[in-house]
Amino acid sequence: MSNTQIISATELVFDGKTYRCAVGENGFTATPKEGKRQTPLGNFALRECWYRADRLGAPKTPLPVKIIRQDDGWCDAPEHPEYNRHVKLPFSASHETLWRDDHAYDIIVPIGFNDTGIIPGKGSAIFFHLMKPGYPPTLGCVAVALPDMLEILEKIDEKTRMVIGSVL
Repeated sequence: MSNTQIISATELVFDGKTYRCAVGENGFTATPKEGKRQTPLGNFALRECWYRADRLGAPKTPLPVKIIRQDDGWCDAPEHPEYNRHVKLPFSASHETLWRDDHAYDIIVPIGFNDTGIIPGKGSAIFFHLMKPGYPPTLGCVAVALPDMLEILEKIDEKTRMVIGSVL
């Protein structure tokens, strides 16, 4: 399978095709830190796909698929033992809520950043998700339009890597 490569703040290339994307408000970084609104540079695994079953049908993808429920969250509190992991709500520490009013998280693919040998404060909840209208910058994630996400998901598998940065 082809790797997904983010080559600029507005372009994602996969399987020979260029897609419009959005990345972190403050661009890319080789030294990510929690809350800096930067997209980490590197070569990352894409291990699973989550989606809102109340809004979409299950995406066609070889990745393992999970349904986002109202009590799903992602810990972004560096001091917490569950930092950068899926959590169930209510959750007392700082976290992202995966069940959102907007459509950005109708489909998410956690990007395998800082998820093995987790380093507190290095960054969390970095997802490949849906863009908001107008392609505004993200908080550090990579976002694409729904039709593009569905097209990419059909062709990726657990061996596909997301390469962020053109010289990696």
